[in-house]
Amino acid sequence: MDYRLSDFVARLGGELIGEDVAIRQVGTLEDAGPDQLAFLANAKYRKQLADTRAGAVVLRADAAGLTERPRIVAADPYLYFARVSTLLNPLPRPAAGIHPSAVVAASALIDPSASIGPFVSIGERARIGADVVIEAGCRIGDGVELGAGCRLYANVAIYHGCRLGDRVTLHAHAVIGSDGFGNAWTGEGWFKIPQIGRVLIGNDVEIGASTTVDRGALGDTVIEDGVRLDNQIQIAHNVHIGRHTAMAGCVGVAGSTRIGAYCTFGGSAMILGHLEIADRVNVMAGTLVGKSILKPGTYVGQYPVQTHEDWLANASHLRRLDALVTRLKTVERKVGRDDADQGEHA
Repeated sequence: MDYRLSDFVARLGGELIGEDVAIRQVGTLEDAGPDQLAFLANAKYRKQLADTRAGAVVLRADAAGLTERPRIVAADPYLYFARVSTLLNPLPRPAAGIHPSAVVAASALIDPSASIGPFVSIGERARIGADVVIEAGCRIGDGVELGAGCRLYANVAIYHGCRLGDRVTLHAHAVIGSDGFGNAWTGEGWFKIPQIGRVLIGNDVEIGASTTVDRGALGDTVIEDGVRLDNQIQIAHNVHIGRHTAMAGCVGVAGSTRIGAYCTFGGSAMILGHLEIADRVNVMAGTLVGKSILKPGTYVGQYPVQTHEDWLANASHLRRLDALVTRLKTVERKVGRDDADQGEHA
């Protein structure tokens, strides 16, 4: 379907300046063509704005005079662009119904509008809501509940008893409700502790490919509304993630940690177990969080990148740091005594 700029403004707001051109797709400032919409959200790309062939652009009011091209002025050009892209690129939806190769337990309840793909397996007493799409090879365990509008890509596994809210997206090979890593040492080996909790996922959550969310050991692992988890993330048992928190790829969260709302975690950040993370905490990529964070803000634990030779030299200094501190304290005490002696004889 073709849209004109005025169609976007009618749906999404903003101010149209210039010709009401037709738009068929979105693109970058560098690559967009005459029937595409691009955006400028960062001043460092102004040179690309001058050279772009895009049919129209989205930008802020303070940049509206930088081009004569048709443009939409919006408070947040990136968000506006994302919403336009959503209009232009709707997800294809397979036809409702159950594929002949799917295996569905007799006690499962499946809404007639749901689409169940090839070789899907659905367990006893599972409940599948309206407009759910389950792609090929997924396993839905006993007693699992999927809210309306959920979409499961190929080979997702949801273990028994887990519950998903509405409009949850699980990408390929995500695993929800696998056993938490609970083991007791007997003196000679490990004794597995039964993991009898569930995973409870709220509305409008998206979980990336090959991400795993473990079930609780006793209580539940909870992911609140609007959370975004990237690919290859590990969420351990009894973790609680607050609403609209986002984590980039390869983050790991150890057991029983509680993470607040509106937090962000850069790629490969590691959060140890039994910690408390406040609302609106931003943890930079590669950071190890070893203690609770009780105040909002940005936290970083990275070591700046440098040449191997510089790293070896600095590591050598760090090894001697404790001895240097001890020597400094000795000098400070001696200087203090000398100052005191001079005061007595002044």
